[in-house]
Amino acid sequence: MHISFQVETEQGSRQLDTDIHTLIVAGWAGRDHAAIEHHIEELAALGISRPSAVPLYYRIASNQLTQAPQVQVVGPDSSGEVETFVFAAEGELYVSIASDHTDRKLEAHSVALSKQACVKPVATSAWRLADVAAYWDELVIRSYIEENGEQVLYQEGPLASLRTPQDLIAGYTHGAALLPAGSGMTCGTVAAIGCIRPAQSFTMELFDPRRQRTLRHHYEVEVLPEVA
Repeated sequence: MHISFQVETEQGSRQLDTDIHTLIVAGWAGRDHAAIEHHIEELAALGISRPSAVPLYYRIASNQLTQAPQVQVVGPDSSGEVETFVFAAEGELYVSIASDHTDRKLEAHSVALSKQACVKPVATSAWRLADVAAYWDELVIRSYIEENGEQVLYQEGPLASLRTPQDLIAGYTHGAALLPAGSGMTCGTVAAIGCIRPAQSFTMELFDPRRQRTLRHHYEVEVLPEVA
């Protein structure tokens, strides 16, 4: 899947074009066991079974990545999840922001299939991972949804609550420090505020408090009819 990013550095912005052929969703990626249990219980309320391992790495077809401002889903039961998106290009790692948009109804049958059923929106901007690695735990992910015509905070939390990209990459590669070229990985999410629920408008952010900058992406969801 060919995607493009504007990479923001202290020296300015440049375009990075890359091909992602291996897409991984790292699930159950929290550092805090209690927080993981909270998210597992959120999903259990929807009839979704406990994971077989923590963390758990789901392979998703790379053509499910999209940078479009509008996505289409079948049926009304899907929802977004904000996650950092780490990818390998030009011999180093970069970080962006993505949504692990998932069909919650199908998730009760198979988590892997539910993730594959929905596209994965990713932002059009990125940072070099090396530029933020030293204070990674201070970065904050958040998302907003639209309800009753108003923007509502849906998720928010520091990356200190999640495993680092280096930890997740080592778990996936059995010890290697870098993802293979052309690989991208979403690195876990934080709990929904209130409950997991669908919305037709989803905005996600990665905030850098030291440099007062934000990666942001917004997308609209078009629900297609579910027919039998």
